Amino acid sequence: MKKLIVRLWRLTSGSLQWRINWLRHATFMVGVTGVVRDKDGNVLLLKHRFWPEGRQWGLPTGYANRSETFEDTVRREVREETGLEVHVGELVRLRSGYRLRLEVAYEAEFAGGTLRLDDFEILEARWFAPHDLPGEMQEAHRRLVHRERS
Repeated sequence: MKKLIVRLWRLTSGSLQWRINWLRHATFMVGVTGVVRDKDGNVLLLKHRFWPEGRQWGLPTGYANRSETFEDTVRREVREETGLEVHVGELVRLRSGYRLRLEVAYEAEFAGGTLRLDDFEILEARWFAPHDLPGEMQEAHRRLVHRERS
């Protein structure tokens, strides 16, 4: 039986193999975060409308769209939430999260633009020195700013 399955697998095309694997395996939502810093090392934090009270400050974050690279997700989310442009740098976090969620974070550098908030999702945006982060900040994001392991 195993030999037959292997033989059938090898006879299928790459796209058919991909579809079979996609149906057979878990599909993850991917949350992508950008640790955006300016030339002075300050970090961009957003006060998110839909996050829990007392923990609304955090980094620009959103979900990856289908066929979008994670770097493109960082650029898109920062642009949508703030109107700012960034250069995406190194991957600083990759881990499985709650159930079928994957969490990805990249360092990013402010590249320009004018601050224009998406007032549906974002209440406020400010640049903070890493040693002067707000108390109402997501702890996981605080660790990312300081590059601590979580």
